[in-house]
Amino acid sequence: MASTTPIDTPPAPPVPRPSPRSTGRMGDKIFLGLSRGSGILLLVIMASIAVFLTYRSVLAISKDEGNFLTTFDWNPAGDPPVFGIAVLLFGTVVSSIIAMVIAVPIAVGIALFISHYAPRKLAAPIAYVVDLLAAVPSIVYGIWGALVLVPYLEGLNLWLDQFFGWTYIFEKTEVGVARSLFTVGILLAIMILPIVTSVSREVFLQVPKMNEEAALALGATRWEVIRLSVLPFGRSGIISASMLGLGRALGETMAVATVLSPSFLISLHLLNPGGGTFAQNIAAKFGEADAFGRDALIASGLVLFVLTLLVNGAARLIIARRKEYSGANA
Repeated sequence: MASTTPIDTPPAPPVPRPSPRSTGRMGDKIFLGLSRGSGILLLVIMASIAVFLTYRSVLAISKDEGNFLTTFDWNPAGDPPVFGIAVLLFGTVVSSIIAMVIAVPIAVGIALFISHYAPRKLAAPIAYVVDLLAAVPSIVYGIWGALVLVPYLEGLNLWLDQFFGWTYIFEKTEVGVARSLFTVGILLAIMILPIVTSVSREVFLQVPKMNEEAALALGATRWEVIRLSVLPFGRSGIISASMLGLGRALGETMAVATVLSPSFLISLHLLNPGGGTFAQNIAAKFGEADAFGRDALIASGLVLFVLTLLVNGAARLIIARRKEYSGANA
């Protein structure tokens, strides 16, 4: 009997599978195209803003007789024109740092109270009030700050000068109402508090219940559960929430313009009246500026634009490294 040997058949060609981004249906393709187009449109808008700001800034800086980065004066209408961002950069950064130092710890505490400590009947109204505060217009905060916060902070300034004047920062050397960078920082802290609280609260509510229950089963206290399970899980969310608040603090305009007494002097005595920020200076001088003066203000806006991009880029880098570290230890 003749033996037969099996004939090797070539493997069947792989069946093309649809991209995981789309199931092949027309509706999914349309949605994918719209989503991709939205992302591209956003990049185009950002690039257009950057090109416009850069072009107008070059026109102004090329005619500046001083040093744009270190000059303390702002007089683009002078002969020769002299203007610089040193005071504006100092005021913007200092007031934002004060706001972050005050707001972030309080916001995280409120978010933890709402998500893990408060009874449900109490947590819901508090969360509603916090979300409502985030919707209040900035001009309302500014009017409240000018009429209520500024008069009452004068007593706090005197107290800080009496007991902490030795730090030099809280030494009050000028007589005047509390229209200072310290007051602006407190007002900005109140404004960004609802944003940081809302985002942090939502992140804390996403912590896996199994992690918390396992820690409680091992005998951990409520604080140990939060310290070992909740805060490590929500660290990237807290950073993201803080960057959102910092973005509002850096670009806040009307509230700062209502409260601050502008001056082009840099002083480490934060209780003294005076100072300036990018947004406040643009809002105060744009209406009366000529064409060259507007270009100078746009140049300062470009610096604020770059500063905001750097802050957000640094936040994204921190979050990415934190995720890589967490993945490596998992």
